[in-house]
Amino acid sequence: MKKLLLSIITITCALTAQAVEDNTVEVVYNGTTATVTVASNIADVVTVSSGTSSHVVISSSTESVELFYALSGTSDDGSFNLTGSYKCEIDLNGLTLTNPSGPAFYIKNGKRIAISAKKNTTNTLADCKNKDYNGCIHCTGHLEFKGKGELNVAGNSKHAIYSKEYTSLKNLTLNITGAKKDGIHCAEYFLMEEGDAKVTISNTEDDGIQCELAGEQSTGKIDGHEDEDTGNVYLEGGTLTIKDCAGQTIKTDGEIIVTGGTQNFDIPTAMNEVRGQKAEVSGMYYDLSGRRVVTPTRGLYIHNGRKFVK
Repeated sequence: MKKLLLSIITITCALTAQAVEDNTVEVVYNGTTATVTVASNIADVVTVSSGTSSHVVISSSTESVELFYALSGTSDDGSFNLTGSYKCEIDLNGLTLTNPSGPAFYIKNGKRIAISAKKNTTNTLADCKNKDYNGCIHCTGHLEFKGKGELNVAGNSKHAIYSKEYTSLKNLTLNITGAKKDGIHCAEYFLMEEGDAKVTISNTEDDGIQCELAGEQSTGKIDGHEDEDTGNVYLEGGTLTIKDCAGQTIKTDGEIIVTGGTQNFDIPTAMNEVRGQKAEVSGMYYDLSGRRVVTPTRGLYIHNGRKFVK
């Protein structure tokens, strides 16, 4: 009987290990606890220091293998804290996560971080109020949002999404339901690629999107955007809706370049130049604070994307 029981336990353990694919870390939230399972082939480069706490803390030492973090479950007192030095992907598989003491995601990694909402899933992230960090999703690298699912983000402290480098989106349905500051705040450039992305930003107490230079001088636009630092906003596809912002719709240190997609907002004015199809047909006047002026009087305005003196 003891030998039979031992055999059953051994088989069960083996099946559990096989359930996590290579290069994958699975995190399942359940209230105030979380179960973290690390694939055996990366056990030597991944450290989980949070135990079973719902405030998950993971560090990676690899500089050559892309890791995948699969997050699911629900917690109204949890977070995901990730440190690393190589690109990775965070897959959202029906995650509802609220952190009452900090950011929902705190990613300390200067490389590319892909966040993918998996098909037919709804994922919701929220942070707390009045804490010293920059976003509900706070990333020190560059963020690439993708996937066929839905992601809802509320920034109750500062920005909803903060990236120290560029931010891009493709296909994802992203709803920013509110922010104490900007909906999306990034540096280098912001890109909505060709695809089916549906982005709605509303109820921000500052700008809808703000993109600033990371350095002191612009590199100029670079094909493929590799190492580009322009402060530009590129709208190439998808549907972007920005409404109910106390600040400006889009604020940028560079240009807003519209070559495709649908934009459900008036062209903003806090930029050097607006180029593309939307700018050419706008025909509207704005003051230098980004407010639309129906009947302009004498002064300096933005008209069809350029500064205009009346």
